[in-house]
Amino acid sequence: MNNPVQAATDPVVDESALRQQCGTVLPGHRQQTPAQAFAAMAAWCEENGIAHDVYGDGELIGALERKVAALLGKEAAVFCITGTMAQATALRLACADRGSRLVALHTTAHILKHERGNHQLLDHFHALQVGSPHRPFTVDDLAAIPDHLGAVSMELPAREIGGMSPAWEELAAIKAWCAERGTHLHMDGARLWEAAAAFGKSPAEIAAGFDSVYVSLYKGIGGLGGALLAGSAGFVARAQEWYRRQGGSIIHRTPYVVAAAMQIDARLAAMPALYRRTQWLYEALRGYPLLRVNPARPHANIFHLHLPVERDRAIAIRNDIAREHRIWLHNAAHHAQLEGSSYTEWYVGDQLLDLPDDQVHAALAIWHAALKEATQ
Repeated sequence: MNNPVQAATDPVVDESALRQQCGTVLPGHRQQTPAQAFAAMAAWCEENGIAHDVYGDGELIGALERKVAALLGKEAAVFCITGTMAQATALRLACADRGSRLVALHTTAHILKHERGNHQLLDHFHALQVGSPHRPFTVDDLAAIPDHLGAVSMELPAREIGGMSPAWEELAAIKAWCAERGTHLHMDGARLWEAAAAFGKSPAEIAAGFDSVYVSLYKGIGGLGGALLAGSAGFVARAQEWYRRQGGSIIHRTPYVVAAAMQIDARLAAMPALYRRTQWLYEALRGYPLLRVNPARPHANIFHLHLPVERDRAIAIRNDIAREHRIWLHNAAHHAQLEGSSYTEWYVGDQLLDLPDDQVHAALAIWHAALKEATQ
């Protein structure tokens, strides 16, 4: 293998091209080209006689909204072009209803880390950061807040901490705490479908007690984009009006809805198998001690692998292995809290589900040997 120290000084790599050259890819789902995806969508539309919606009105989009509302045990659901808009709108309305602009969020919430301050700059609500940055927050963390909260937002599972979720009993306590105080409880359920298999509960059982739930149409479902917000019929109707006010009322949602509707049943049916494969991987990784998992047990088919090298070295090792062995180990790598270490996220999708066990072990052995060489 190329020297990973030298590789760290290599010019910028076209990661997409390098990944496409690999015959073995470990993280995520297999990726279709745009031509393949659009051809599959066209065939599905032809087979099912699909007509365009017009500004959100139409049977295709209505059927998906009703389907997801039923899966979540809510009265209604409405399409939104982005999860960012869906969540900001839901929390804005919740705060207006309860006379407080304060929203409690985990310190690693997507709203805080990835949305460029939209909640503050667009004057939606004020955020209070709650809990440890390394664990889900607890009912005691909420009880320690002396202020009147308009809403509490929970991400299930929480991606930035390795896909963790609270224990079922803790989640029930948080639901009860919010209900007793009349505090709106919102779920960032971008990866709710993944969490359901680990909880051993239906999405509706998990969503019970939440006043609103956002789910993504492109993460676990594999669509082109878009989101759904579910809740009471009145709340959802008000959110839909606010989407219009924010420029979210596009004339045809059809491409986004088709890309999700044509595969949602298959994607949801696969979630238990993906979780079982994740459990198998945890056992397999015991044989490769330089690859450390977080959390200690899987809470979903997503987790972090902590590596004993800094981020740039981790990426260089990945690229070397991709060039020499045509194995793609991981996507992005990130700085970790300990200096000289890094971590990467593994989403266990159909790549790892379908890869034979011996090929997984072969890839892990190559990776582990490279890390061992880099740390000697």
